[in-house]
Amino acid sequence: MAGDSVISPQRSKDFGKHEHGCDHYKRRCKILAPCCNKIFPCRHCHNETSNSLSNPKDHHDLVRQDVKQVICSICNTQQEVTQVCSHCGVNMGEYFCDICKFYDDDITKGQFHCNDCGICRVGGRDKFFHCEKCGSCYTVDLRDNHFCVENSMKSYCPICFEYLFDSVKSTRIMKCGHTMHMECFSQMTMQNHYRCPICCKAVLDMSAFWEDLDMDDV
Repeated sequence: MAGDSVISPQRSKDFGKHEHGCDHYKRRCKILAPCCNKIFPCRHCHNETSNSLSNPKDHHDLVRQDVKQVICSICNTQQEVTQVCSHCGVNMGEYFCDICKFYDDDITKGQFHCNDCGICRVGGRDKFFHCEKCGSCYTVDLRDNHFCVENSMKSYCPICFEYLFDSVKSTRIMKCGHTMHMECFSQMTMQNHYRCPICCKAVLDMSAFWEDLDMDDV
């Protein structure tokens, strides 16, 4: 599909930067979802739309690696997945991953692709390591400092039931090694629930709490 005009002037690569995108990402292209042959700003927009359809049988998620075509938001040219538009020459994403077919103009997030996870992460490559047993990237302060649970992140949050591995929300690794969303963890502890919903082990150091109770009994 050609652009709106047959001839399009070559733009600077930064043209339109941070001016296009959706609530999830700032980027200068849209994606053509191969599963339903419809155009969306990003895979999250696709998933939100498809999973809100009235017929549950129509619900589905987009496999990011399956995207083959994108549409430049500047000149409206449909083309194969690439960082620079083949028609007008803009960077369709300051950060670009040709494996995940991922574009983002906001590089302050510190995006990087983890080959072991098979997807892009945020936060800076130098601040994360991949735990082979847990099957995910964790912050370097948890290296040799967490209890490993086989494929812990490849599971669902025990509070909201969203899949954790590719969630865009921050996660919390509990003392027992199980994981949940940070927001869900905070809500759980605010309601005075201090045990892991999966294994029932304490998620916080409760020694000070028990000492206070003992003093109250004296």
